[in-house]
Amino acid sequence: MRWVTYDGGAGLRTGVLDGETVRGLRAGVSLLSLVEAGGEALAEASGTARRAPDEVRPLADVRLCAPLPRPPSLRDGLCFLDHLRGCYRALGRSEELHPAWSRGPAFYFSNPSAVVGPYDDVPVAPGSRMFDLELELGAVIGRAGRDLDPVTAESHIVGYTLLNDWTARDHQVRDLALGIGMGKSKDSAVTLGPALVTVDELEEYRHDGRLALELRATVNGEELTRGSPADMDWTFGELLAYVSRGVDLTPGEVIGSGTVPGGCLLEHVDTPDMAAFRRWLRPGDIVALHGQGLGQTRQTVVAGTDVIPLRPGL
Repeated sequence: MRWVTYDGGAGLRTGVLDGETVRGLRAGVSLLSLVEAGGEALAEASGTARRAPDEVRPLADVRLCAPLPRPPSLRDGLCFLDHLRGCYRALGRSEELHPAWSRGPAFYFSNPSAVVGPYDDVPVAPGSRMFDLELELGAVIGRAGRDLDPVTAESHIVGYTLLNDWTARDHQVRDLALGIGMGKSKDSAVTLGPALVTVDELEEYRHDGRLALELRATVNGEELTRGSPADMDWTFGELLAYVSRGVDLTPGEVIGSGTVPGGCLLEHVDTPDMAAFRRWLRPGDIVALHGQGLGQTRQTVVAGTDVIPLRPGL
């Protein structure tokens, strides 16, 4: 099923996509509550949506929101090591990676309250002049688990969604200098959507145990990159096994794949002075992500708010 959260003018509703229509469940049922209730509840709800929906609305008459507007947790991995090499190359650094990158996947915690929908405008992060996109695949946990086995961990995923990890690269320079992880560079917006596509819907794209669907990103209609989660250096099973060491994964949590190689503007920087790069996102730019079986997002970058100084000159 392709589950969506939508607003038809009377608040958020949950439904399933059926061609150019949305088959909605009764008001008050959230997709998160269904995922938390488990596979049987989700299957029963899908049957209701197919046979006896509370409403059927033309897709053109509703606004699709993030399928999980406020997930319980949002982690982002870095499982495509060629993305990191591409960033190093653009910055004039050696592409040789520290041995730690081959010993296990990396991730950081992102901001669930910054989640935006697939067609929402996205403001530039306050004070940023180097605003960027990141093309990713998000996995949604459907079954709780702890200390998962990498061989079976993917069975805890209920479905997938496109994910755009918007990034203020100039703020990231300061975050990295502080040495305590990502901060304001990753705090302004994360796109999820347009739908939560259940695992069974994507089986046709699974080859040799990996999802071989195509992911693409465009800026103002110009293709930036294309790639596939089949090329991840660390699989979702390995990422989930690492993330779950000593902690509980709970239904509804979202875990990103990391950026598809070439799927951010940073990898395309062609000048020693990053600030002089002319392709950083500006108000009016249109960013779209496309995924086989997943649909597409399309968002307009708009002006952000002014920065309130912490102190004079800061």
